Amino acid sequence: MTTLKDALGDFRPDTALVLGSGLADALTGYEEVSRHAYGNLDGFAESGVEGHVSEVVAARFGKHDVLILKGRQHYYEHGNAAAMRGPLEAVAACGVKRLILTNAAGSLDADQPPGSVMSIKDHINLSGTNPLIGEPSNARFVGMTSAYDKPLRKRFRAAAKDAGIEMRRGVYMWFSGPSFETPAEIRMAKRLGADAVGMSTVPEVILARFLGLQCAAFSVITNFGAGMTGDELSHQETQDMAPEGGLKLAKILQTAFEKGLDE
Repeated sequence: MTTLKDALGDFRPDTALVLGSGLADALTGYEEVSRHAYGNLDGFAESGVEGHVSEVVAARFGKHDVLILKGRQHYYEHGNAAAMRGPLEAVAACGVKRLILTNAAGSLDADQPPGSVMSIKDHINLSGTNPLIGEPSNARFVGMTSAYDKPLRKRFRAAAKDAGIEMRRGVYMWFSGPSFETPAEIRMAKRLGADAVGMSTVPEVILARFLGLQCAAFSVITNFGAGMTGDELSHQETQDMAPEGGLKLAKILQTAFEKGLDE
């Protein structure tokens, strides 16, 4: 076992990118520098979810040196909301200053069908837990008013426009999973202001803000919420549909990294 920083050697990333369910193969256009299995790195644990590769790729991507985390730990795998604290502390120790998160999500909007991409502008934590529970310092009282960095989101919106891809903005609601939501829960989520629902991302955003990282996050829409179509939901559907929106999101990311996120 080694630390991520030691494994990277002279590579000094400024950005980390977490890829969600079924999205690992959609992203291209970068120059791979090195590859590291989660199982060989301190603070990392392999994901037990199909569609998550569990490796870190150090890459030169446009104007940026990027750590691409292919896979994440989820709260529903073990009941630990802070499961991604180790990986995020590791990337922060490497000098990363911004975190880009992606996920597969269910849409609550008939005008946002599977295959769409949504930029997350805010979230609702309906899980009943928080990754900072038990943190002893006063740093645990993290402000979340600007959790999703506005200048960073603006650059990605410009990249989407340049790439010719429609990208809506919306509110993401975190359910703990692993069961999918019920039709009643979907109706409730919509009334509370959510535009999409999923089982990840929110704890990472909270941890990232705790660590002082800028955040942007995106949902690839893989299905409509329960009860909106009458179809039963499944993880297989998520995996099958993720590549369609994943290719759009990959193009947006590639365009943004090539233009630069600091300008």
